[in-house]
Amino acid sequence: MMTATTSDPSASQGKTLVAQVTDALRSQISKGRYNPGDRLPSESKLTQEFGVSRTVVREAIAALRSDGLVEPRQGAGVFLLEQAASVRRPFQQVDLTRVSSLIEMLELRTAVEGDAAALAALRRSPGQEGKLIEAFDAFRACAAAGKPTAEADFAFHIAIAEATNNPRFGEFLRALGPALIPRRAIVDNGEEAVLASDELSRLVDEHEAILLAIQNGDEDAARAAMRNHLKNSQIRYRAMLRTTR
Repeated sequence: MMTATTSDPSASQGKTLVAQVTDALRSQISKGRYNPGDRLPSESKLTQEFGVSRTVVREAIAALRSDGLVEPRQGAGVFLLEQAASVRRPFQQVDLTRVSSLIEMLELRTAVEGDAAALAALRRSPGQEGKLIEAFDAFRACAAAGKPTAEADFAFHIAIAEATNNPRFGEFLRALGPALIPRRAIVDNGEEAVLASDELSRLVDEHEAILLAIQNGDEDAARAAMRNHLKNSQIRYRAMLRTTR
């Protein structure tokens, strides 16, 4: 159970465990528990301190990294940066516990990623196309095996962004963080929501349609396939929003 405290005991109600741990660490940083250059406790110690899984801790550290607060260093640990007092970056203040926030992000993604897919169809290199195929195959394999698909889903969308050969698309998607994959954002254990087999099958088909359009170099079809994929997600979460009112 999450044991960290905040200034407002009720503030954590309704938040995911990832959000709670992230906020608790931010609070510790702002109160001077750690100074710039200090190494944060190890992953295992943080799991013990907060009583959560390693996945939750990793997601929280990723959020702090996105904020520019910390820097993971290979083989050395995670260190607090000098700009720890900086204002949070865009998209990091999205309340992922609210379905309405997820819909807002999906609407934004529909506008941006539709054009990203179209540009990928026109600009991809053979190597980038190979990465797209690998990412899709990994996503399909996870779905077929009943394994979590969020990370593979994320990798597929990042591969498309990189295939635009415009680095700003990749930066944008990475800035969204957990909000990029709604089914991972709406649960409180750092994992992801379980989808029915027919829903997973639909997602695989939608991803394949995007891939095929990009492979065919069809700008309009790639844009349409991506927009269809993300609009279908909007429909699903809008229905969820109606049932929770």
